[in-house]
Amino acid sequence: MPLYHSPLYNDALAQLETAQEVMGADPNIVERLKYPKRAIQVSIPVRLDDGTVRCFEGYRVQHSMTLGPGKGGIRFHPHVDLSETTALAMLMTFKCALVGLPLGGAKGGVKVNPNDLSRQELQALTRRYAMEIGPFVGPDKDVPAPDIGTDRQAMAWFMDTYSQIHGYASHGVVTGKPISVGGSLGREAATGKGVAYCVNFAYDKMDKEITHKTTVAIHGFGKVGMPAAVDLAEQGAKIVSVSDYTCALYDEKGLNVLDIIEFVKEKHTLDQYEREGVKKITNEELLALDVDVLIPAAIDSVITKENMKTINAKLIAEGANGPLTKEAVKYLSDKGVFIIPDILCNAGGVIVSYFEWVQGLAHFFWDEEQINRTLHNILKTAFSEVVRKADHYKCDMKTAAMCAALAKLEAAMKLRGLFPG
Repeated sequence: MPLYHSPLYNDALAQLETAQEVMGADPNIVERLKYPKRAIQVSIPVRLDDGTVRCFEGYRVQHSMTLGPGKGGIRFHPHVDLSETTALAMLMTFKCALVGLPLGGAKGGVKVNPNDLSRQELQALTRRYAMEIGPFVGPDKDVPAPDIGTDRQAMAWFMDTYSQIHGYASHGVVTGKPISVGGSLGREAATGKGVAYCVNFAYDKMDKEITHKTTVAIHGFGKVGMPAAVDLAEQGAKIVSVSDYTCALYDEKGLNVLDIIEFVKEKHTLDQYEREGVKKITNEELLALDVDVLIPAAIDSVITKENMKTINAKLIAEGANGPLTKEAVKYLSDKGVFIIPDILCNAGGVIVSYFEWVQGLAHFFWDEEQINRTLHNILKTAFSEVVRKADHYKCDMKTAAMCAALAKLEAAMKLRGLFPG
């Protein structure tokens, strides 16, 4: 498989193969799940503000549609490539299956630094990308969402482009939209809120309570890290460190989370934040802090065999996709660290995206209390199922989550059969 060679893809494949071995899954089913159903690469020409034309590389990978339409974000980032996009689409398949959504796994992206583009250039890029992948997406085919480098505005542009082509407002073509054009209450904070819920479930399992003595470090203070920090701080936890790509902030007495969020909204990066008692440390130093809870919520492969022995956290909640490599998962699990796997821990975003999709199709919208209550119940059910699998197969939580997802996919794929047979 020469096109798929990233560490994240190799780790996803290794997780799948481990789950097959542990649970004795049908090798024919696993063979099919190793490959994406469809991988689309597009060229996106954009006229820049200075009059020059630049072509950007774009992708949309649909890994599996067995359970329903594809679902997965659109990432605008300089490191986007086919291998990473394929791995993320594969993880989305397992994530949707694990939490019981009638959706398949997909992912998209454009190789670009969105910070280098003006608003008009970014709009042109988003709309042309929507045009290029338009024949392959739709409310009943594949439903994109925001990811790293994209936001509600990008989804509004995408929806409008698709709607203009089809001649009517299609609320169900994307999720993560602004409320005024068919978005859902609770969507923006859903992934981080789901991380906080999962930390609570883990503490309940360990017969512990979150108190003012519970210390938390969050690697990646963005769309996932911020709401997770707010929720845990409201429960009394002490958020001692948060970070972005510029630096990490540290205060052993606890950071003022709301103050930092307001600062970031204005200044964008943490390296300019100055408050009494707050120190600046590196991201590596944050990961090595002796804390109760570590939440890697930025990018994949931040805890690897190179730094896994420096980790001192007692519980790791994978807010990002694949933040721990397979070597790190095995080492830390054997050491007794409780790891909440990514396909469970960060599933809050896709769950509320599913709610948004359903609301858009029905043209009937829910209140935020109902959304958060239903999100909590779905995650609690999935968490309990993963714990049961871990106990049954005598394996770590990461493997157990994959086993639970694979069992659902295996059953559905066998029932639907192989066409043409």
